[in-house]
Amino acid sequence: MDEIDKKIIKMLKDDSRAGHVEIGNQIGLSEGAIRKRIKALTDDGTISKFTIKIGVAKNAEAITLLTVNPAHPTQEVTKHIQLIPNIETIYEVTGEYDIVAVISGMNVAEVNECIEQIRRVEGITKTNTMIVLRNI
Repeated sequence: MDEIDKKIIKMLKDDSRAGHVEIGNQIGLSEGAIRKRIKALTDDGTISKFTIKIGVAKNAEAITLLTVNPAHPTQEVTKHIQLIPNIETIYEVTGEYDIVAVISGMNVAEVNECIEQIRRVEGITKTNTMIVLRNI
C-alpha cells in the first residue's frame, strides 16, 4: 500500500459514498485508476466492507473495554461478540483489558442491551463502558 492508497482509504473513511471521479479529482488520478486501486484494496482484504455510520445526533455510541478469563481464548470470545447486533468494531488489545468493542445503537437503551449481551458471553469477566458524548 502506497501513499495514494492511504489517501483513498482516508477519503472513503470520511465518506464511503465518495465517487471514483470525486476521489480522482482530489488525488489527481483518473476515475479508472481510482477504480482499479479500490478493487485491488478490496480484493486483498485491506478494505473489507463499506458501511453506513448513523449521525451522532441520531444515535448512541459506546466504547466497552472487556477483560477475558485467561482460561478462555480471546479469539474465541471475540468470535462470539462479533455476532451480537450493534457491534461496530472489535479490537483485541494489550494491557489491562483484552478486547475493545465499539457499539452503536439508535438510543442508549439499544446500546445497553448490547452491553448486557456482551456480559453474558462465556469468558467475559469484567466490562468497563464509556458512552461517547461527542465525536470530533
